[in-house]
Amino acid sequence: MKSIFLTLLMMNSLVIFDFASSKDWTVWEIENDVVMGGKSKSKISRSQSGHAIFTGDVSLDNNGGFASMQYHFNPKDISGFEKVIIRLKGDGKEYQFRIKANLKERASYVKTFQTTGEWQTIEIPLNKMEPTFRGNMLNQPNFNANQIQEVRFMIGNGKAESFKLEIEKIELQ
Repeated sequence: MKSIFLTLLMMNSLVIFDFASSKDWTVWEIENDVVMGGKSKSKISRSQSGHAIFTGDVSLDNNGGFASMQYHFNPKDISGFEKVIIRLKGDGKEYQFRIKANLKERASYVKTFQTTGEWQTIEIPLNKMEPTFRGNMLNQPNFNANQIQEVRFMIGNGKAESFKLEIEKIELQ
């Protein structure tokens, strides 16, 4: 009986955001290094198939160096879910996926992933997401909360570069 319950739980998923099925993207915001005086620029647009396209230019001017898109929401109970599943197509560059359990927390929990230039499914175990604040690793445990309130995609590879990341869906399993 216990194994049937675990199997059913693993088959279930919690959709955080499905760009193709959502008409309202106003919940997504751009936050770039301009909040600290930088000059990076980015935007979100819609592909013909309804996916989000996060594009822009990362600039190192004025101590800048990152661009991000974020989604804040009412706390979602994630008890029983073990990993984030993201369907996306990148440009061969490295990106970060970040979560916060609570918007009042200073730390974000981060996992870096490499894109291939093709459609791929990124799987990130929640317990492998590491705590950071302003780019510095923190001496505290990896993510272990039962709720989340923010998801974010970020690029900040320490160099000036253009980027393009197409995102279909974010869910937990």
